[in-house]
Amino acid sequence: LASDLTEEIVTTPFDQIVASYNGFSEPQGQVRDATGQVFADSNYANFGRDASCQYVYVPKESGAGDPKFIRVTVRAYYSSREIATVNRLVSK
Repeated sequence: LASDLTEEIVTTPFDQIVASYNGFSEPQGQVRDATGQVFADSNYANFGRDASCQYVYVPKESGAGDPKFIRVTVRAYYSSREIATVNRLVSK
């Protein structure tokens, strides 16, 4: 689940990632499939996931210009306990 959401995020245009996915959350029992429908299968009832997306600068950048990188962090939960985390650096 964490990997699937990460792939969805990194295929989003760079300039839309932070606005669309920073603070994204699917609470327990509300995880959606690729078509946007909540999983109906009871096996998914205890899963949830969230994402954070933040601009990052490499050490030689001043931080004054347009950012060239976004750190994407996606977490998957089972019964409110974190079971997986995926971190990915996305470039412009």
